[in-house]
Amino acid sequence: MLGTVTFSTASRRTSTSSSRPQNLFLALIALALGGFAIGTTEYVTMGLLPEIADGIDVSIPSAGHVISAYAVGVVVGAPVIVSLTARLPKHALAIGLVAALALGNLLTAIAPSYETLLGARFLAGLPHGAYFGVASLIAASMVSPLRRGRAVATVMLGLAAANLVGVPASTFLGQLLGWRSAYWVVVALAVVTMGFIGAFVPQQQRDTSATVRRELKALRQPQVLLTAGVGAIGFGGLFAVYSYIAPITTDVTMMSAGFVPWVLLVYGVGSVVGTALGGRLADHALFAWLSAMLVAMALLLAVFAYTAEHGLLLLLGVFLLSAAAAALGLLLQMRLMEVSGSAQMLGAALNHSALNAANALGAWLGGASIAAGFGYLSTAWVGVGLSLAGLAVLVVSAWLYRGERLSLSLAH
Repeated sequence: MLGTVTFSTASRRTSTSSSRPQNLFLALIALALGGFAIGTTEYVTMGLLPEIADGIDVSIPSAGHVISAYAVGVVVGAPVIVSLTARLPKHALAIGLVAALALGNLLTAIAPSYETLLGARFLAGLPHGAYFGVASLIAASMVSPLRRGRAVATVMLGLAAANLVGVPASTFLGQLLGWRSAYWVVVALAVVTMGFIGAFVPQQQRDTSATVRRELKALRQPQVLLTAGVGAIGFGGLFAVYSYIAPITTDVTMMSAGFVPWVLLVYGVGSVVGTALGGRLADHALFAWLSAMLVAMALLLAVFAYTAEHGLLLLLGVFLLSAAAAALGLLLQMRLMEVSGSAQMLGAALNHSALNAANALGAWLGGASIAAGFGYLSTAWVGVGLSLAGLAVLVVSAWLYRGERLSLSLAH
């Protein structure tokens, strides 16, 4: 069935061979804290975009390229790091990736120019997808097979919680003390995360059967590539708007800069709700709900274009868009883990690579629309087009999948 999530034999071996933590809750919280730090650094840039533009003396559309630089780092880092480190102990790998995150954000905080800031954000993005890949497998290995979905969802809730707490708080701090202070907060979060993982997450056995070839083999599977394509294109609809949510709030809705953290807080609430919803939907008709969420994204973005000028409707639109996007992201993650076979860490990481490709694509196309003089709300129509394009890719994926199943049934 299209909506059935399965786990490979290699994944089951990892689960049964790993030690159980004495305190499962603290172990999962430690892994989720890494997601919290990553989510904060990824999204706080959007809330502080005007301040960053002023601080490095560039236009807002040019400052939007800072968002794209981080996203490109995720796209590049996820498959490369996961493939090259597949045999390393996952416990040590997780700590090393968080250390890399700390370094990237430290360089961001001290970047003296636009060019060095772009480079720092690229470096900060490199460990993003790989961390979620390894953290998802560690979380799944610590629980029984019947609880794997909930364990992985707990790690992902760290990302959602960042939108609820980390991003609004860091945005407020960045507005108060300067935009660089927000990235120093992420450095501190990363250091704390390293300590928590070291203290509470159990050691993991090496996967001696892992090879670069085995991991990268997943990239030759049509369903893996098409599902990643759905995320890379369809999810871009959200980022076309959200990348410019700060100037939309101040220049379109005509609210003060102090209202931006409240908009981000509402986005965070939607992320938590959507993540919880996506976990439930993933167990029922996965393909159907993927399609429904892409349609919902397109409709919500179209409505947003007409209603964002009003404060309360802006908040409602941001909440609904965030919830739909979070559910979509989790559904895509489950689908990629389903079709990636023995390369499950790569599959889990590839979802974040795809979503950050969407981040780069959406921010770039949205910025191009603004720079062309179409206004900030034109980004919503860019988003509608991207959501529908992602839906088209999903339709192709479903068509090929059914053809593959029919061929197998006829062969037997």
